[in-house]
Amino acid sequence: MQIEQLQKEMIAAMKAKDKPRKDAISSLVSAVKKTAIDEGCRDDIKEELVNRVILKEMKTVKEQIDSCPAERTDLLAEYQQRYDIMSEYAPAMLSEEEVRKILTEKFADVIATKNKGQIMKTVMPELKGKADGKLIGQVVAELCK
Repeated sequence: MQIEQLQKEMIAAMKAKDKPRKDAISSLVSAVKKTAIDEGCRDDIKEELVNRVILKEMKTVKEQIDSCPAERTDLLAEYQQRYDIMSEYAPAMLSEEEVRKILTEKFADVIATKNKGQIMKTVMPELKGKADGKLIGQVVAELCK
């Protein structure tokens, strides 16, 4: 996702007077800009950075959903709506089959060592942000058996 596209979506939500959508997208844009400033690339925001920030913000909202008391249905609904809106902009994650295929094709030599720590150290830079970390760990554990 490009930052410009995210900003266009926010403007469209403002014009449609869709406050929850505008708020969710606005928080994503703000988080992306803050991270870009922190990383020193304010003028050249890469798609990878935007995707990373979207996933991080989604994780935060998911934690809010999980920790919200069940009797606070109003807050729970608000958090869920925000999560659903953010997930529209999140990058597509790799499936278990795709992760397994990448691991067996690209990293066969490392997997042959059966050293799970070394495998994860080698594999994670390639798959980070493209697949769920837990899923990667499960596939690696299966391949190390």
